[in-house]
Amino acid sequence: MVKGAEAMSPWALFLQADIVVKAVMIGLMLASVWSWAIILERSRRLSRINRETAAFEQRFWKAKTLDELKAEKGAHPAADLFLAGMDEWQASVEGRPSVDREGVRARLSAVMAASIERSVSDLSDRLNILATIGSVAPFVGLFGTVWGIMRAFIAIGATQNTSLAVVAPGIAEALFATAIGLFAAIPAVIGYNRLLHRITRLEDRLAGFSSAFHALMSRELDGVR
Repeated sequence: MVKGAEAMSPWALFLQADIVVKAVMIGLMLASVWSWAIILERSRRLSRINRETAAFEQRFWKAKTLDELKAEKGAHPAADLFLAGMDEWQASVEGRPSVDREGVRARLSAVMAASIERSVSDLSDRLNILATIGSVAPFVGLFGTVWGIMRAFIAIGATQNTSLAVVAPGIAEALFATAIGLFAAIPAVIGYNRLLHRITRLEDRLAGFSSAFHALMSRELDGVR
């Protein structure tokens, strides 16, 4: 009884599997590790960015002068957004005898939108890997299952024995490939959807900060000749 249970253990199923099914299992396990690495890294990074963005917004509204915030270049997306707007403001307004107000407003809006787009693009990098693993892994596991069942039927034909003892190992290892495929796919799909939701919320937050900052600079612009 114990021997039968040990023979049907995950490790035993892997060892007795065909080389093709083994390759499928190893590939799916590597994909699972890769997806978890992406999920954990992006989750930690988004948590840190959200904390830093909240702290930056507080410092921004409490700052007596905007020059106090210039030292945070590259620290997080909110700082990059702020510095993009400030750089455009200085290039468009300071030292000029006359200012095209509407042109400045349009350029401020454009550079801050571009900054948000770059930040979101950077954070969205590798999410396509999660989407690919989530959509492809079940089919790769199914391929391993089909191959294993085909091998089981070949064994039945070779031995002329249809007893469960002959059929069960091959079918079990085949179904184990499907299980590993789902094990890789389900976290990848959940992680992709959750991370995409968090990135979208951060994008909305940055867009709100951009609008408030644009309004502030627009009021400053009204006082410029």
